[in-house]
Amino acid sequence: MVKVVMDTNIIVSATIAKHGNEAKALDAWLDKKVELIISPQILEEMGRVLLYRRIRKQSWMTEKEIREFLFELANAATITPGLLKLKKVVKHAPDHKFLVAAVEGKADYIVSGDQHLRELGSYQGVKIAPAGEFLRILNRLHFN
Repeated sequence: MVKVVMDTNIIVSATIAKHGNEAKALDAWLDKKVELIISPQILEEMGRVLLYRRIRKQSWMTEKEIREFLFELANAATITPGLLKLKKVVKHAPDHKFLVAAVEGKADYIVSGDQHLRELGSYQGVKIAPAGEFLRILNRLHFN
C-alpha cells in the first residue's frame, strides 16, 4: 500500500472544497487506498487550524464533524513519534514536521500545496507532490 503524509493545507482544503483534488486525495485514505502517516505535531496543527473560526466558516463540515474527523485521524492513521532531528532543509521550519513524519513512517509521498516543500521535489526518497499530481500517480498505480 502507498504510504502518504498529507500537509495540513491539503486537509484544510479538503474540508472547504468537497470535490477538489485535495478532497479526492483525502478520500483515497478514507477509501483505504493509501496509508496515511501523521505525527502528534501534525495532528495538533491540523486540529488547531481546522478549528480556526475563519476556516470553520468556509468548511462544509460542522465543528462536531471536524472533531470526529480529528478523532478518526488519531485512531486510524499511522502515527509516527515525530522525534527525528533533521538539519534545516526547508526555509519554513514548521514544514519540517512533514519531512520527519515521512522519514519515520517510510512514506512514499508527501502531498502538499506548500511551495517550500514542493521546491524540494523529494527528500530521502520521498516524492513531494501537489494533490493533482499525486492523484494521477495513484491512478496509474491502481490501474497497472
